[in-house]
Amino acid sequence: METRELIVNCEHHLHRLCVEIAERSVGSEGNRAATRYLKRTMKALGWETESQEFAAMDWLEGGASLHCGADSFKVYPSPYSLGCEIEAQLVEASSLEELERAEISGKLLLLHGEIAKEQLMPKNFVFYNPEEHQRIITRLEQGVPKAVINATGRNASLAAGVYPFPLIEDGDFDIPSVYMTDAEGERLLACVGKIASLKSVSRRVPGKGYNVIARKGRESAGRIVVTAHIDAKKGTPGALDNASGVVVLLLLAELLANHAGNRQVELVAFNGEDYYAVPGQMLYIHQNQGRFGEILLNINIDGAGYKQGGTAFSFYHLPPDIEATAREVIDQFEGIGQGVPWVQGDHSLFIQQGCPALAVSSQWFTEHIDSQEITHTLKDTVEVVDCAKLVEIAQALDIFIHKLRQ
Repeated sequence: METRELIVNCEHHLHRLCVEIAERSVGSEGNRAATRYLKRTMKALGWETESQEFAAMDWLEGGASLHCGADSFKVYPSPYSLGCEIEAQLVEASSLEELERAEISGKLLLLHGEIAKEQLMPKNFVFYNPEEHQRIITRLEQGVPKAVINATGRNASLAAGVYPFPLIEDGDFDIPSVYMTDAEGERLLACVGKIASLKSVSRRVPGKGYNVIARKGRESAGRIVVTAHIDAKKGTPGALDNASGVVVLLLLAELLANHAGNRQVELVAFNGEDYYAVPGQMLYIHQNQGRFGEILLNINIDGAGYKQGGTAFSFYHLPPDIEATAREVIDQFEGIGQGVPWVQGDHSLFIQQGCPALAVSSQWFTEHIDSQEITHTLKDTVEVVDCAKLVEIAQALDIFIHKLRQ
């Protein structure tokens, strides 16, 4: 297939996923529309397709307000939080030690400073959950404040470009929660000990989500699993994170339409990487228990195609022959180089299961992962993605996969 035709198809897919479908957060109708589109397109290209269904929660919010006397403060409902309308005494904590000593039952609790420096992992998140985070959540649930107000700054490594970021983003945490900037938190400290009133309009909506899997070839010589997450952070277009990765899957489906042989290619659109419960990933792990040894290699695409800089392929425990083949392919493409390792992606799922992995991203993304201000924000639009780079990635992976099946 000609490069120009692939670029046109790339632009069409990207527009469909980010513009025509306005919302791809897990549990939303837009998310389900995206997975239907992906499955329908891959099936039309001759791939055997499967949808893996799981329960998911959508979340709707109508804003929040906080008042103390004559003063008002700008706050936002924490994603997936329950709503509330509360009047109570304001107390504060800036460290875990202060939180454990404070009398918080029935109070409005302000978390600020050191304790609010990084987003807390959801209570049931299995892949990464520091002990300190678990202690904070446990103390909150045992202490039972009426609501938690979180004053946060910037932390791109865990919250991407969002400022302020929600300290708590967890549909399994049932204490109402809102968040504000660290500057607003400094103002609010003057109200500690006083009565404050908080109203947050938000509700949880039960729904469903789906992984989409497409397969070609036989499994007798193992599987090559190519992955990208199809969901986006609620309220964002999610072009770089991660419609661009899904588009590469669709381009590969075209390029590998005639794939046959003893080594199966499995294209997997995960659903949940930007969602508190990672339900699609957990379902895939459950359904592949005892079968990860069949996987020759995982190739994960996330944050690829940024308009500035090149493409980065990073390696994780690759056998020498596969690494040599990957380097040989990289050398054929001027815009692709070897990148630094990074773990904030679905390739970590396979690494933890003992599988070799190759992650594909933008060099800019991997080098600025702790400071970039695009992903998880309204800035993550189709304008930041270069379709020519996505086509180059698909063409390189097509060559790589063909070499691996020989």
